[in-house]
Amino acid sequence: MLADMKRVFLTTCLLLLSISLPQHINAQVYKWTDEMGRIHFTDSPPEGAKTKQVNITAPNTYNAPSQDAVNETLSRPTGISAPREKVIVYSTTWCGVCKKAKRWLQQNNISFREYDVEKSERGRRDYKKMKGHGVPIIKIGKKRFNGFSPSRLTPALRKAGYKL
Repeated sequence: MLADMKRVFLTTCLLLLSISLPQHINAQVYKWTDEMGRIHFTDSPPEGAKTKQVNITAPNTYNAPSQDAVNETLSRPTGISAPREKVIVYSTTWCGVCKKAKRWLQQNNISFREYDVEKSERGRRDYKKMKGHGVPIIKIGKKRFNGFSPSRLTPALRKAGYKL
């Protein structure tokens, strides 16, 4: 019990010293034990006591930036673009218009997912749900386009976050 109390006292003393340390960063701290076995910490060793110098390092500190620096940083562009809506192309391998649409999307650096409505399970299922009657069907987010027309796709892609 007494050993636990000593440990708590010692820890408390070290904590208090470390809190006040920045003001006295160059001060020396000495540890010594009195005749009753109590541990003490002082900035000057008592005469005749067996002391040991304690090395205490400065605690980590942080200086907050000025409000001007924060405002200037926040006003800079981040280079992070808004999330884009997904582009999905439902097509077939034999469709020339589908090939033209995919080539146009690739030339404009627009990533897309393609589903063949004849060969892929998901393509067939989605095509049936959409009650498709022709290909390509291009979806930008939830917006659907039947066929391929760059003049109709361009505004929708820009609105979805793509740069053309």
